[in-house]
Amino acid sequence: MKVTLCVDALGPQPGGIGRYTWELCKGLAKRDDIESLHYFGRGCLIAEPRLLIEGKKLPRRRRIMRPFQSWRARQTLRSSLVHGPNYFLPAAAEGGIITVHDLSVFRYPETHPADRVRAFERQFAHSMERSAHIITDTETVRREVIETFSVNPNAITAVPLGVDLRFAPHDNSDLGELRALDLTPGGYGLCVSTLEPRKKIAELIGAWERLPRDLRFRFPLVLAGGSGWENEALHEAIEKAAGQGWVRYLGFVDEVLLNQLYAGSALFVYPSIYEGFGLPPVEAMASGVPVVVANSSCLPEVCGDAARYVDPDDLCAFAQTIEESLADSEWRSRAKAKGLQRASEFNWTRCIGQTMEVYRKVNSST
Repeated sequence: MKVTLCVDALGPQPGGIGRYTWELCKGLAKRDDIESLHYFGRGCLIAEPRLLIEGKKLPRRRRIMRPFQSWRARQTLRSSLVHGPNYFLPAAAEGGIITVHDLSVFRYPETHPADRVRAFERQFAHSMERSAHIITDTETVRREVIETFSVNPNAITAVPLGVDLRFAPHDNSDLGELRALDLTPGGYGLCVSTLEPRKKIAELIGAWERLPRDLRFRFPLVLAGGSGWENEALHEAIEKAAGQGWVRYLGFVDEVLLNQLYAGSALFVYPSIYEGFGLPPVEAMASGVPVVVANSSCLPEVCGDAARYVDPDDLCAFAQTIEESLADSEWRSRAKAKGLQRASEFNWTRCIGQTMEVYRKVNSST
C-alpha cells in the first residue's frame, strides 16, 4: 500500500491536531504493510516532517527543478492513498481520506478566526466530496457529521486518539522544572488549553475567583497553552488575577515541562464547551490527576465516570465543584484510580492500527 500523509498541521508549537499528525507520522513509518510513505505539506513533498516540528526551514527548491518537483508531487498524490488528518485533501488529490476532528467551525463560527472560517467555506465541501472515507476522533463527532452532512454511516469511522506513555504519575523528586517556576507539587490547579472563546477560560477564572480566599491562594490556577485569538479581555483578566497572585499564565510549554505540570497539579480543569476528543483531560488522568470537565460535546464519552462534570456558565456551581474537588480526599483517591484506568484505554498503537484498518478498507475498494 502506498500512502501520502498531509502534514500541514505540524509546527514548532503543535496543537492537538499537530500532535495527532506527528503520531501518525511516527506510527505509519513503522508499519510493514505500507510499501511507501510520503509526506505532503506547504504545497510540496517533504522528506523530513520532523523539520516542521523543529521549526527548521525546508530545503529550498531550485528554480530549475520546481516544475519536475511539482509534477512528482501531483503524481504521488494521484498514485497513493492520501490522508488529510486536518480536515482537507490537497487540491491535486483526486480522492482519499480526511479526519474531521470536530464541527466547531460550523457550530461556533464566532469562536474562530475569520480566515479559518473562510478556508472551510472554500475547501471543506470539496474535500468531503472527494473523500472515500472520513475518520473522526469520537463517536459523538461521527454522529454529528452523519447528521449534519448526510454522510453514509458506512463511510465514516470513529478512531479514538491515544495518550503518549510519557504522561504518567511522577514522584516529587522528578518535578524539578516546577521548582524553577516557583510551583509546589500538589499545590496548584491546572488547565492546558489554547486561549480561545469556546475553551471557557474566562469562566474558569471567574469560578476560581469565587473560591474561598485561603483556598484560592493555596491552590493558584496555572494556565498553559497558546495565546489563541479573540482574547484581549481574557488577557486583561489573567493579568489582573496574576497581579493578585492566584493565576499564573505560562503560555506554550515544551514537552518536558508539560509532563511535569500535569503530574504536579492538584486538579486539572477543562471547561471547554465543544471538543472533538479532548486530549488534555486524558493526559491529566494518565498523569494520576483528578479531572473536572465540562458536561458537553464528546467529553463525557471520553472521560466516562473518571471525571466530575460542570456547566462552565454556572459560575457558582462551577466554583463549588472546584472547591469540593480540591477538598474531598475520598473522591480524589477514587478519581485518580479511575482516571489511570480510563486513560489506559487510549493509546497511539491502537489508533494507528484502527487507522490502518480504514486504509485497507478504502484501498481494497478502489
